[in-house]
Amino acid sequence: MATASSATSVYDFTVKDASGKDVDLSVYKGKVLLIVNVASQCGLTNSNYTELSQVYEKYKDQGLEILAFPCNQFAGQEPGTNEEIVQFACTRFKAEYPIFDKVDVNGSNASPLYKFLKSSKGGIFGDSVKWNFSKFLVDKEGRVVDRYAPTTSPLSIEKDIKKLLGIS
Repeated sequence: MATASSATSVYDFTVKDASGKDVDLSVYKGKVLLIVNVASQCGLTNSNYTELSQVYEKYKDQGLEILAFPCNQFAGQEPGTNEEIVQFACTRFKAEYPIFDKVDVNGSNASPLYKFLKSSKGGIFGDSVKWNFSKFLVDKEGRVVDRYAPTTSPLSIEKDIKKLLGIS
């Protein structure tokens, strides 16, 4: 498995899905990815999950994948098990995109993927992820091209997604 320093793209990483199985991110080669750290009990949950589902529904057939990584590092707002998280997202918000194993996005135990994402695109106030629903946009070659704040609406980045998908 790649380390954040040796990786050249997100395709160099293997992550765990919500049931604990390995997923080689190279299966997403040629897709535009929106990678998001999610939480079920955040003030941003309703708007983000709703809009992520809308964006996914609109662009999944043109090559967009949304990869959701639950994280409990921000005020303990994702306390559930993976099964509970998937049930919540899929039942309440009709999420059809993949939801992965719960990860740390900051600190010494941060997922290697998140270390890579942060080193590729630092935030305005440093590299660390500041809150739930931080978003990383990845092009078809697996390169991080943009990073969005937790309060940035998924619908507001639609133009950037369309550009990477080659849709005018």
